[in-house]
Amino acid sequence: MGKYVKKIFAGSSNPKLATKIAEECGVSLGEVSIKRFSDGEIWVKFEENLRGNDVYLIQSTNAPADNIVELALLIDAAKRASAQRINVIIPYFGYSRQDRKDEPRVPISAKVMMDIFIKAGADRVVTMDLHSTQIQGFSSKPVDNIYGSLVLMPELEKHFKDLSSGDNFTVLIPDMGSSKLGQSYAKRLGMSFALIDKRRNAHNHSEVVSVVGELANKHVLIIDDMIDTAGTISNAAKVAKEKGALSVTVAATHGILSSNAIDKLSDDIVDSIFITDTIDNAQKIKNNNKIEVLSIASLMSEAIKRIANSNSVSDLFN
Repeated sequence: MGKYVKKIFAGSSNPKLATKIAEECGVSLGEVSIKRFSDGEIWVKFEENLRGNDVYLIQSTNAPADNIVELALLIDAAKRASAQRINVIIPYFGYSRQDRKDEPRVPISAKVMMDIFIKAGADRVVTMDLHSTQIQGFSSKPVDNIYGSLVLMPELEKHFKDLSSGDNFTVLIPDMGSSKLGQSYAKRLGMSFALIDKRRNAHNHSEVVSVVGELANKHVLIIDDMIDTAGTISNAAKVAKEKGALSVTVAATHGILSSNAIDKLSDDIVDSIFITDTIDNAQKIKNNNKIEVLSIASLMSEAIKRIANSNSVSDLFN
């Protein structure tokens, strides 16, 4: 095969998204076999020639950990098949919350994950809304962090125009860690913003201490990079409604939706929820009419086209 022929392959974590991305790129997904031995070990094989090709592997690394192992094996198989370049597309980068040594005797898990993929043979990593942008520095290879706001922002603009013709909107930042993200949304959407001072007393458990900003008679947008157990989001929504908010809209790039998150978000305190399809949650949310899933396929396909043609990826942000 000729040098740099573009080929896209899907892991098993999110094949629907991978199919959409390939279609947007004007190609079909490449043929790859992924099987399990009787003891649960993973076996992969590319069913077509990769020699000299520009290979793109699409795999979110959300739980279970099999998704991580599977991606590492796909990378290694592509390298041993003499692919010219191996580009790893990770819409959701798992373990990204563990990005620093914040107490004794703990790992920097995000660094471990990045080491796995780079050591396996990845030449480039493309991901979306890393929990911390410093994770890009954990890699000796290029890492492109695409902004989920490019997908969420247009839909949120339409949503709030439908809610009211006035200017009674505010972005509620659910914790200090989301302040930069929330302020960027407030600026782009022309909204005021408020902040919740939250104390985390254990993993996946937090407590609201105080609120800075006005929420009464406002249509409130709560923005975060991910919704995991929805504890932070539901607490913030409760505070907003208690402070007199007219409506509460939640938006996040990654809908992890673990534990009883769906039940929390089904409460009357939340009116609308926008997430993207970085994680395949079709079965979890099929009966929830509040949740609207926006596809990142066009955005990721554009990034792939730019990489394949050696054009600027950062121009996407403009």
